[in-house]
Amino acid sequence: MNNKFDELTKSLAQSVTRRAALKQFGVGLAGLALACFGLPNKAGAVTYQGYCEVSTYGGLLNSYSYTGVCLDINGCVGNSSTDCPAAGIPTNSAMKNKVRRACFSEYSPKGCSFTL
Repeated sequence: MNNKFDELTKSLAQSVTRRAALKQFGVGLAGLALACFGLPNKAGAVTYQGYCEVSTYGGLLNSYSYTGVCLDINGCVGNSSTDCPAAGIPTNSAMKNKVRRACFSEYSPKGCSFTL
C-alpha cells in the first residue's frame, strides 16, 4: 500500500507543462458546463385531466356558477384552468341535471386540464 501511495505522490509532484494544464482545465470546465446546463431535468410539471368545478347559488332555484377551477376527480386535486369559465359565470339551465359530486365538490361535464 505504501508503494502505491509513493507512486501517487511522485506523479503529483512531477511538473506539468502549461499547455497540458490548460487542456485539463478546459476539459474540467467543459464537464462542469455540461453538468450544469446540458443535462435534461427529469422533474417536470404534471398535467391533470378533470372537469370544471361549479358551486350552487340562488337558494331554491339551485342554480350553478363556475368557480374557474379544474378538478381531477380521480386524485381529488384541483387548480385554476383557462379551460374553465371564470369564477362567478353562471351555467346554463340544462346543467342542473348534469352536475355530479366528487371530492366534496360539484363539477360539470365540461372537460379541462391543468398543470402543477
